[in-house]
Amino acid sequence: MDKMSVNEVPVQGKRVLVRVDFNVPVDEQCNITDDTRIRAALPTIQYLVREGAKIILVSHFGRPKGQVNPKYSLAPVAVRLAELLGQKVDFANECIGKAVKQKVSSLEDGQVLLLENIRFYPGEEKNDPGFAQELAGLAELFVNDAFGTAHRAHTSTEGVAHYLPAVAGFLMLKEIETMGKALQSPERPFVAIIGGAKVGDKIGVIENLLEKVDTLLIGGGMANTFLKAQGYKLGKSLVEDDKLDLAQLIMLKAQEREVLLELPDDVLVATVMEADVPFRNVQVWGIDEDEIILDIGVATAAKFGKHIINAGTVVWNGPMGVFEIPSFAKGTQVVAQAMALCKGATIVGGGDSVAAVKKLQVSDKLTHISTGGGASLEFLEGRILPGVAALKDKKSE
Repeated sequence: MDKMSVNEVPVQGKRVLVRVDFNVPVDEQCNITDDTRIRAALPTIQYLVREGAKIILVSHFGRPKGQVNPKYSLAPVAVRLAELLGQKVDFANECIGKAVKQKVSSLEDGQVLLLENIRFYPGEEKNDPGFAQELAGLAELFVNDAFGTAHRAHTSTEGVAHYLPAVAGFLMLKEIETMGKALQSPERPFVAIIGGAKVGDKIGVIENLLEKVDTLLIGGGMANTFLKAQGYKLGKSLVEDDKLDLAQLIMLKAQEREVLLELPDDVLVATVMEADVPFRNVQVWGIDEDEIILDIGVATAAKFGKHIINAGTVVWNGPMGVFEIPSFAKGTQVVAQAMALCKGATIVGGGDSVAAVKKLQVSDKLTHISTGGGASLEFLEGRILPGVAALKDKKSE
């Protein structure tokens, strides 16, 4: 994980291809509704501007499936980026070809060019070597600052690194160093909170964390499968019946490794998953046949909160309930507030967890909020991410 950083290589006067993640949410009129991902890339771009590099930005946007689609154009992003940078950002309607080469050759030191959506080209997701060589031909150095796409072996994340010296941008570096330290040498006690709907989606994460954590807190829909594996009757709640044996195995492994695995003792239940419906807080053994578990209960939230506040390191992935509905957001809120009060290292990864901490406005009280959904999950699983593996190691220099 000890990768070379952009500030460890000469960039002045060089053409630098920077992979950023500008896959921002937009409304029906293509207005950007949240520019967090653009802002996250600013430190690397601003550094390259100050150092006098010629900056060529490349990103994907949406899922155009290798076809040109105006709906997925990055043109509005160029406008917003220019506002944030306080300087002109040129925009190319393509990623390769004669017109792009001309734009690149006319760049002066400190100027910025944003290429059109890289996923307009079928060669991007296929990691086509010819396409990678042509894209790499625009530059003299490759900087990957898009951790959110690092789990994909695509042309603009991995392929170009075969043809250019490749280093990490500041955002990429922060992601891999912060989460890497949490997994490799955490301050203890090390607590992991895993939520979300399904065990199957996060089995790799749970198995990897069992080797490292002191306490594992399981909430959300996935906790139901563990509760049913313990023999509880859960009414109409979401349960993965094909994962009951797996849940029992995980609980056994936790016991063998002396990891404290905490499940809900009480839950919030209702007869339908809708806003403004009657609900009640019950012990896990007291759920009626027509009821659905929609959040962890008050006592469980308090129990989880105590573990979190007293932790040396906390990693959180996945909500505790159906947090989009206010009645069933309290468990997730308690976890977020406990994270904010924790004096240790607090790391949030995964789209729903990130959305929750932003909604509760505790982002600035946390050590690190990962920009990568799938990439964060695979990193927590202990997998090697192609976009990270392609970067130069410090020790090789």
